Amino acid sequence: MSPREAHQAEQQWRVVKRSIDARQRELKVHLTVLTDEQGKPVAKDAPIPLYEPPVFQDVHQAERSVVIIGCGPAGLFAALTLLEHGIKPIIYERGKEVSERKKDIALLNRNEGLNPESNYCFGEGGAGTFSDGKLFSRSKKRGNMQRVMELFHFFGAPDTVLYEAHAHIGSDKLPSIIKRMRECILAHGGEIHFEACVTSLKNGQWTMDNGQWKFPIILAIGHSAHDTYRMLAAEGVRLETKGFAMGVRVEHPQALINRLMYHLDVSKPRDLEVLQYVGNASYSLVTQVDGRGVYSFCMCPGGHMVPAGSEAGTCVVNGMSASHRNSPFANSGIVVQINPEDIEGSDPLKGLEYQEALERLAWEQASQIKNEKLKIKNFSAAPAQRLKDFVEGRASKDLPACSYLPGIVPSRLDQWLPAHIGPRLQKGFRDFDKKYRGFLTNEAVIVGVESRSSSAVRIPRDPITLQSVSTPLLYPCGEGAGYAGGITSSALDGINAALKIAEQ
Repeated sequence: MSPREAHQAEQQWRVVKRSIDARQRELKVHLTVLTDEQGKPVAKDAPIPLYEPPVFQDVHQAERSVVIIGCGPAGLFAALTLLEHGIKPIIYERGKEVSERKKDIALLNRNEGLNPESNYCFGEGGAGTFSDGKLFSRSKKRGNMQRVMELFHFFGAPDTVLYEAHAHIGSDKLPSIIKRMRECILAHGGEIHFEACVTSLKNGQWTMDNGQWKFPIILAIGHSAHDTYRMLAAEGVRLETKGFAMGVRVEHPQALINRLMYHLDVSKPRDLEVLQYVGNASYSLVTQVDGRGVYSFCMCPGGHMVPAGSEAGTCVVNGMSASHRNSPFANSGIVVQINPEDIEGSDPLKGLEYQEALERLAWEQASQIKNEKLKIKNFSAAPAQRLKDFVEGRASKDLPACSYLPGIVPSRLDQWLPAHIGPRLQKGFRDFDKKYRGFLTNEAVIVGVESRSSSAVRIPRDPITLQSVSTPLLYPCGEGAGYAGGITSSALDGINAALKIAEQ
C-alpha cells in the first residue's frame, strides 16, 4: 500500500509486521495486521496482550550462581534468562555504569581524553549502547529472536521494535533501557560489579582447592577486549583466527540519500509528508571485488560518526543514530572481507594484530596534520578524504561539513590504506554508483578507519553444550566469542548460553 494508506492503517489496526519496499520508483509499505477469528483486523487499542511478559525469580538465596564476564547484550540477556530460571547472575564489567560512561564519552567527543576502560566500546550495555541501537539480525536459526525484541519492549523500547522489519531504538533511548535491566537484575538478587576488569580466569573466588570452578562462567567480553584475548591465550583457552572486515566510514548528506533511495523531493509537500512517515532512507550495498566481498555495514540514516577506539594512539570510527534519526548526515561503514589466509602466519591473534596495525596507522596519518582550528588537546581527530577524490586517486584540497565531533583532517587514504583494502574499496564505490547514480560524489567524505565491524578471533565451543572445546564450564558467547554480529544476535547468543546452563 502507499505510505499514506499505511500510516492510516497503522493508526487504526494492531500491526504485527511493517517493512518498506523502495525497489521501485514509487515507495510501498508492507503491513501485516492481527486479525480475529472472522479474519477482521483487530483494533490497535484492543485489550489483547502483546506477548507473555517475563517472570523473574528472586535469587538472593539461590543455590546456583553463574559468573558473567561482560555487561553487553550477551551478558545482560544471559543474566535476565538466568533470573527466569532461579539462578543468580554475578556480572563483572570492566567499564562504568551507563550514566558515568556518558561523561567519559562526552570528554572523548571534545578531544579531552580517552578513558581506555570507559568509552564507546566498554561499559554497561557494551558497544551497542552508544552506537545506534539497531535491532536487526540476519540470523534466523539460532533461537527465538522475537523474545529478544519482547524483552527490549518490556524494559521500555517503543512498540515498533515488535513489528518493524529493521527495528531501531536510538542511542539516546537505549541507555535508559539498559539501566532498567540493571535495576531488575539487582532487585531480584543478582550482582553487577563495575570497573572490575577480569585479568585472569584463575580467580580464587571462582575456584575450589582442586582447581575446579565453583561456578559456570559465561564469557561475553565483546569484540574490542584485545587484552582479554591475550589473557585467554596465555591461560590455555583455545582461540582461532576468523574472517572479519575492515574499511572506512562514508558520510553523505541525508537529503542526497533520500533522493537516491526513495526518489523523494522534500520541496514537494506530498513527498515531505511521505518522508515524515517512513523516515530518512537507509541502504544496504554489497558487491564482489577481486574475490572478496565489499559491503555496507551499520548504516546510520540521520546519524553521526563517533570515535570508537579503546586504546590511545589508535583511530577507529563507527556510526550511531538517535531515535528520531534527524541529523542532516547519513553514514555507513564500507568494509572489505578479510579471510584468515589473507594474513601471513599461524598465530590465532594475527587478525587482531592486523586490526591494531591499521588503527595505529590511521592515527599516525591524522596526527601528522597540524590544524589549530580543531583545538586539539588529546588528539582523536580522524583522517578523511572526499569520496570521489579517493576513488580517482587525488588529494582533497578541503573537506565538506562532517558529523564527526573530534574533527577530521585531509589525508591520502587512497595511498596508505593496505593493498588488500584500498583498491577494493575504490572499485566497490564505482559499483555502488552504477546502482545508485550520484552515490559517488565529492559531497561525500570517507573517514578512516572502520575496523571493529566484527571480531577477528573466535573462541571455539562445542555446538551442543556451548562450552569451550578446551575449557569445561566456560561458555563463550556474543560478538567477542565470534558467534554474533550486533545487538540482537549477541543478546540471543547470551540467552542460549544461559539456557544451556539452566538445563544441566
